[in-house]
Amino acid sequence: MSYCLNSHCPQPENADDVKFCLSCGSKLLLKERYRAIKPIGQGGFGKTFLAVDEDKPSKPPCVIKQFYPQAQGTNSVQKAVELFTLEAVQLDDLGQHPQIPALLAYFTQDDRQYLVQEFIDGQNLAEELAQNGAFSESQIWQLLKDLLPVLQFCHSRGVIHRDIKPENILRGHAKLVLVDFGASKSATATALNQTGTSIGTPEYVAPEQMRGRAIFASDIYSLGATCIRLLTARSPFDSYDINNDSWIWQQFLKTPLSPGLNRILEKMLVSIPMRRYQTADEVLKDLNQSPGVATPAPIPKPQSTPTFVSKSSSQIELELEEVKTQILGAAKPQPNPAQSPKPISQPANKTAMDKDLEELKAKYNPPNQ
Repeated sequence: MSYCLNSHCPQPENADDVKFCLSCGSKLLLKERYRAIKPIGQGGFGKTFLAVDEDKPSKPPCVIKQFYPQAQGTNSVQKAVELFTLEAVQLDDLGQHPQIPALLAYFTQDDRQYLVQEFIDGQNLAEELAQNGAFSESQIWQLLKDLLPVLQFCHSRGVIHRDIKPENILRGHAKLVLVDFGASKSATATALNQTGTSIGTPEYVAPEQMRGRAIFASDIYSLGATCIRLLTARSPFDSYDINNDSWIWQQFLKTPLSPGLNRILEKMLVSIPMRRYQTADEVLKDLNQSPGVATPAPIPKPQSTPTFVSKSSSQIELELEEVKTQILGAAKPQPNPAQSPKPISQPANKTAMDKDLEELKAKYNPPNQ
């Protein structure tokens, strides 16, 4: 099937072998190669379509993102244009990372801006949550280990994502993939010192980002909020006590977290930016130093009751005498053949040793009752 990208088309669905929409006459191929198949999403700045690249023999799938701002007013539209353009520029650089979709093309056609991205075949984490229920602690450990290096990479390129949430994390073939850089921001020194527009999904947005002052630590906060959403299956809004200005998400866990992960998430979610983790590398360091999910200690095997062999009184006396002889004999100095033998003095603790041996004798050879 071919899907017409004209937003005013009354009947956008067409056969897959036509080049022009049978309903409105619009061209169905972008740049003579990308054919939209069906819409798969819509955000604040554009519509997203599943597509195929007909320029390649295998016709691999790809994603077409059409700039279609929902904002009204000249200033808002201009801001949306800048963000859409910025997304293309940043994807061109960030797409070299295996956990960020590659940018395949960026162009304007019929007075619309488009970007074409690599297609990631997999569910997003919001869909997984709805299908399978709350995530386990081990899944959250793996999520952090998968995504923190991606954040580290983005931040090293001066890019703040600003919209980290379960819907923007896809499960790829090997690791999790971070998508939708439409709200991302270039963290230049000038930009960080200016108050801008508040962008992002409110449930996951850090307090400073809500005021238009996003920093690298804002992404860390959003990732932490994403984790508690997945752990509790509740909105982060419902896991925060406004009256006491404190997180209460632990109350909604089916199973308490290990102290290590609990401490890491708490620090990721600190409201005051300077008390939060400042870099993804700091979180990774704590994550790697924490013991992780505790594995239950092995159940000890029941030990068999020792079997005592009954011995006669004479046997016990004989064995104790042998022990005594060995101990005292080891303490004797070796005679020097060149000298005449001297009387050997007994060790000072001989009396105490005799007493110990008597106690052993009494223990293993109790008097007859």
